[in-house]
Amino acid sequence: QALNTLSFGAISVTLSARFAYNSAFHPRLLGGNPLCWYSVSIMSGLQVLITYTPGLNDTVFGMAPMDGMQWGLVAGFMCVIFVVMEFEKAVRRYLSSLGEDTDDKEFNEYFDAAPQHQDENTPLPHGTHLNLTELKK
Repeated sequence: QALNTLSFGAISVTLSARFAYNSAFHPRLLGGNPLCWYSVSIMSGLQVLITYTPGLNDTVFGMAPMDGMQWGLVAGFMCVIFVVMEFEKAVRRYLSSLGEDTDDKEFNEYFDAAPQHQDENTPLPHGTHLNLTELKK
């Protein structure tokens, strides 16, 4: 059950991450890139295969076939992961509307390391043909 929960949770992340800022709670989720749906189908099929194929499920993956209740838990956690991802995007959209740096483009003294400044007299690596004095003009 844990392997299926993680795998179907990854499918939720994939579906949500198709739109960086826009909500995936929209019909456009069903269209667009057909490769996404191929990968979801392949992943789902492989998960069902390893869950129910004797020898593969117990010997290789150390798991037993799942019942309806277990699949319900997998589907529930898949939905929870999807909603959490969408909530995070909603918070980012809101903060972006307030002018906050949600793309981490600006330096922040609390979260970023201090920028490393190179000394002007630091020699360049051997074989470099750059003349830094010409670039500074």
